Amino acid sequence: MSQRKYFGTDGVRGRVGDFPITPDFAIKLGWAAGTVLSRSGNQRVLVGKDTRLSGYMLESALEAGLLSAGVSVEFLGPMPTPAVAYLTRNFRAAAGIVISASHNPYYDNGIKFFSDSGSKLPDSVEAEIERLLDEPLVCVPSEQMGRASRIDDAPGRYIEFCKSAFPSELSLTGLTIVVDCAHGATYHIAPDVLRELGATVHEIGTAPNGININADCGATDLAALQASVREHKADLGFALDGDGDRLMMVTPDGRVVDGDDVIYILARAAQQDGLLQGGIVGTLMSNFALEKFFSERNIPFVRAKVGDRYVMEELVKRDWKIGGENSGHLINRQFHSTGDGIIAGLQVLTAMQREQCSLSELLRGFEKYPQALINVRFKAGSDPLADAAVQSAVADVEQKLGNEGRVLLRKSGTEPLIRVMVEGREPSLVKTLAQQIASEVEAAAN
Repeated sequence: MSQRKYFGTDGVRGRVGDFPITPDFAIKLGWAAGTVLSRSGNQRVLVGKDTRLSGYMLESALEAGLLSAGVSVEFLGPMPTPAVAYLTRNFRAAAGIVISASHNPYYDNGIKFFSDSGSKLPDSVEAEIERLLDEPLVCVPSEQMGRASRIDDAPGRYIEFCKSAFPSELSLTGLTIVVDCAHGATYHIAPDVLRELGATVHEIGTAPNGININADCGATDLAALQASVREHKADLGFALDGDGDRLMMVTPDGRVVDGDDVIYILARAAQQDGLLQGGIVGTLMSNFALEKFFSERNIPFVRAKVGDRYVMEELVKRDWKIGGENSGHLINRQFHSTGDGIIAGLQVLTAMQREQCSLSELLRGFEKYPQALINVRFKAGSDPLADAAVQSAVADVEQKLGNEGRVLLRKSGTEPLIRVMVEGREPSLVKTLAQQIASEVEAAAN
């Protein structure tokens, strides 16, 4: 991935109007992707988007490029990222394309791809698309050009798919749920899923206007959801991000239930039901309390690099089912080929209804370790992580923590920052120890 010119860990992403999120690049990307994908003989591609105003522009540009490569395009309209993955499989398309920048502000956008199996494109395919982006665009003859059409029942199909992940013998009748759709792609999906399963639903973040996606709402800002849960005396609240692949939850008293909490709930329920295949994949940022819990339960646990792509790679490699990030990207391969916020939420509701308990009661006994995170800026070309004083400080802190905490130093993938993270039992000690390491990193960085 480090050698890629255009593709990051999750497609192509950036600020709209700045390269590469421009109409001319989108046309070329559509042509290059269409040329590569159609080599399988399947010349059908689905295109979905979130609710950003710029989605119209990028959709039209991709359409021109794909058609010029002889690929037929079927538009889904505003649809969650995991819905595009599902519908790509369901319609036997060569690929699915999502126009979205996920949890980013409206002025960003991105283009990412799913294979015919509903998973991320293999690295080799992305590399071939990148190679063609540097070649001249050559249209197929007019009679071979693709056609464009729209799939009008896409939302209904995906709603039924989501509902199929909830046991038919259970119901949400009696539960009051607030759902925050971040003015994003789930605005016409998530509330209907929950209502059709019997819940009383209050919705917020379901009035997209093209520029309010993720603004003071959704999985990255829970204040509005917490207030609405209190106002309606709801049993719980769901928060999704702009493209629907992240889930955060809140309890009636306002406690934030993040991805690590949900992983705990899903793993515990799967083990109790005898459905846990293998172990669990977390990331470098997964809370130490998860690792301790899994060790006590004899559940194998591995940490992948930060990013749902890497979590999925580990799951596939080990043929395990459940994994995710504390940010709310949650994967259960028993139900879907990619992370899905709605389906993850339904799995939590399944555990609640089966055990006849509240969300707070599901989390009883699971207390995450306090965590201190300090960002230290460093100069280009320097490598503070290799400094002897930094390594000595890390060793000293690890000795003080013993088996009751951990230290993580990593470089940011997007900024010249070293992220210093310390976890342990005592909040004040954790903060002091993190500052101890950060001071050495800062000295080595200057």
